[in-house]
Amino acid sequence: MDRARLTWLLSLALAMPGALMIADLAQGTTWAMDLLHPSGEMAVRLVILAMLAGPVTEIFGANRVTRAWLSIRRQLGLAAFGYALLHLAFYALDMTPAGMLGELTLPGIWTGWLALALLAPPAAVSFDRAVRRLGRRWRTIQRLVYAALALAMVHWLLLAWSPASALVHIAPLILAWSARAWRRHQIKALRRKSSTTRTAP
Repeated sequence: MDRARLTWLLSLALAMPGALMIADLAQGTTWAMDLLHPSGEMAVRLVILAMLAGPVTEIFGANRVTRAWLSIRRQLGLAAFGYALLHLAFYALDMTPAGMLGELTLPGIWTGWLALALLAPPAAVSFDRAVRRLGRRWRTIQRLVYAALALAMVHWLLLAWSPASALVHIAPLILAWSARAWRRHQIKALRRKSSTTRTAP
């Protein structure tokens, strides 16, 4: 199967949960407020999946699975932004404009708005032509995702009745970052030791 068809199938699979949420809302089987959590949770899950690809590859090395994972990072990130927009749409449907303005000063709300704003630039340049034209600046823009995820987690923790679910979601990424940092430390230590051995009289 060619790459274009695989990309299309993955996009379809990623869009399916959102399509089901919209269908349930349109059919009147659920309320917009009931879809706030699943849409926001999906956005966070996809961001984490996209961010996990790098550290997992560094820890376990490049293989068929990690290469495939790396190749779909941008699709995962774009889908995450799509679900963040869907989350906002459900919020707007559940609230009046005056109600939304009234809640802007609440930490649990403005952190969500800011997280969405920070996700927008990386999503806007997530295509090959932008990578070529921006060069090193492309990576700088992509680093906004770290701040966006941090704010999204604060948004989630402040609005959730229980923080357990949010912590379970972020735990794999924290573990992967910790393992990567430890691996880098070990490599540096071995290099220093090797260098000392070579230079010793």
